[in-house]
Amino acid sequence: MTEMALMFADRAQAIDEVIKPGLEAGRIVLCDRFTDSTEAYQGGGRQIGSDLVLDLHRLICGGLQPDLTLLLLPSFEASLKRARRRNDRMEAQTGKNEGRFEKEQDDFYQRVWQKYREIAARESDRVVLIEGDMTIDEVHEQIVEAVAARLMAKSWSK
Repeated sequence: MTEMALMFADRAQAIDEVIKPGLEAGRIVLCDRFTDSTEAYQGGGRQIGSDLVLDLHRLICGGLQPDLTLLLLPSFEASLKRARRRNDRMEAQTGKNEGRFEKEQDDFYQRVWQKYREIAARESDRVVLIEGDMTIDEVHEQIVEAVAARLMAKSWSK
């Protein structure tokens, strides 16, 4: 619960200081994490459940949702390997080990991975699932297509 509260505290500050001012100025705002990550890691991985996460999202974030979420979801095995490799690389560079998630057991990650899939199915209008073990160029191409399509749809709706 504390971990989740800290995630939402950080998010509330980002909304107040960065996201809202950017949106009010008519800019496109990019975030690398939002409530979907909290729902996956704390709701799924930590088994707190989605209801509490989504209730806190409505309360703390005012229900603010991204117009588009790109969910890069390689296979479970590749996802786990990349996360652990990223932590090892950061520890070698900084001397700090921020890998409390990466040290979790595989069943934790299976719940996180599955929760991301559930979110993508539930929020299919917002979430574009880029799934599979693709090359960087293939992922890039899918991202460009998804963003271009969303920007075109948004510009026509005004």
